[in-house]
Amino acid sequence: MKKFFGEFKEFAMRGNVLDMAVGVVLGAAFGKIVSSLVTNVIMPPLGVVLGGMDFSNFFICLQSGVHPASLGEAQAQGIPVIAYGMFLNTVIEFLIIAFAVFLVIRQINRFFPKQEKVVRLCPYCKQPVADDAVRCPHCTSEIGNQRG
Repeated sequence: MKKFFGEFKEFAMRGNVLDMAVGVVLGAAFGKIVSSLVTNVIMPPLGVVLGGMDFSNFFICLQSGVHPASLGEAQAQGIPVIAYGMFLNTVIEFLIIAFAVFLVIRQINRFFPKQEKVVRLCPYCKQPVADDAVRCPHCTSEIGNQRG
């Protein structure tokens, strides 16, 4: 049993696991920030532009003969609804998060430019050849261990 817990401790304390845990915690916090940004900053002006509409209050009531005034009222009464406005908010949040991650990754890639892979070329036909190839697959010339 002691060996089992020792192996678990070794696994849990590896760099990759700790990095992933930090990423998950920061991702959750970032998600809350983006959610607040969408709910409190982006959606109100968008609602004004669209004539005072509040997306979070868009819903379809699934119970016939009942017409709740708001999503909150429907949920308080336990009326089944399709809250497509909340779905729209979630989609917008996702797009904002995806765009923010894109911008971060784009900036990181600028700091670490791609290393160009050196391609071995056949000395006869100048076509790319696998490093361990002894014959060119294009012109069938014997190339041995030559570097093109």
